[in-house]
Amino acid sequence: MGRKPRVWSPGTIYHITARGNRKNNIFRESKDYHHYLSLLLRAKLRMPFILHSFCLMPNHIHLVIETINHSPTEIIHYIHSIYARYFNRKYNYVGHVFQGRYYSKEIKNMKQLLDTSSYVHLNPVKSRNSNMPEEYRWSNYKSYISKFDDKLTDKEKLYETLGENPQQKYQFYVESKLKIKDWEKPT
Repeated sequence: MGRKPRVWSPGTIYHITARGNRKNNIFRESKDYHHYLSLLLRAKLRMPFILHSFCLMPNHIHLVIETINHSPTEIIHYIHSIYARYFNRKYNYVGHVFQGRYYSKEIKNMKQLLDTSSYVHLNPVKSRNSNMPEEYRWSNYKSYISKFDDKLTDKEKLYETLGENPQQKYQFYVESKLKIKDWEKPT
């Protein structure tokens, strides 16, 4: 029996996650992260989509994308098939790099987009890969709270929701969750 096809429509926003096979690391050194980010940029040029948020963790990825004319399946297949060939060739592996199909959840409103983006940006703190979200090198959080432009992120939709001083408001929103979560901020 085949897989049930994923349903999508242009203009829909999705939180996409994918994990390394057997929870293994999919990024082992800086060059691996850089390669994945370059594939994201290539995919945006080839199959335009809006990238709201991202975080590349050692063994999984988070992407918040808004589709235009291509399905998330086309976009992720393009990125992950090229990355898997790169990874397998570089580390002399055979087989799957990613564990099964990617997971996606539709984001239905601006509050959910704000919460999901915050969740994505807090992931490195929650997993104890950094003390503060802006310290983590492989997410676009820093581009949201500063003048830094990562060339990948489209921040306008979230910024419109926040009104005046969106950078400060977004930082406050995200970092206030550090105090209320059931996990402790690392020292």
